[in-house]
Amino acid sequence: MKDVGLRIRVQRELREQFLAVCQAQDKAAAQVLREFMRAYVREHESSVDPASPHENEARGIHGNKKI
Repeated sequence: MKDVGLRIRVQRELREQFLAVCQAQDKAAAQVLREFMRAYVREHESSVDPASPHENEARGIHGNKKI
């Protein structure tokens, strides 16, 4: 399922708050981030130019298949 990583920088306080909320909901932080990313792509995929495959690939979209 997973084949690449994503490294981001966030403020320490935001990270700690996020992890605390995830723990309270008994969810892994990575799971929550993947859910957010999928929802974001679904909501905004119409703004992706289908004639630009490299841009689409950078966004994790290959043809009609989302990853």
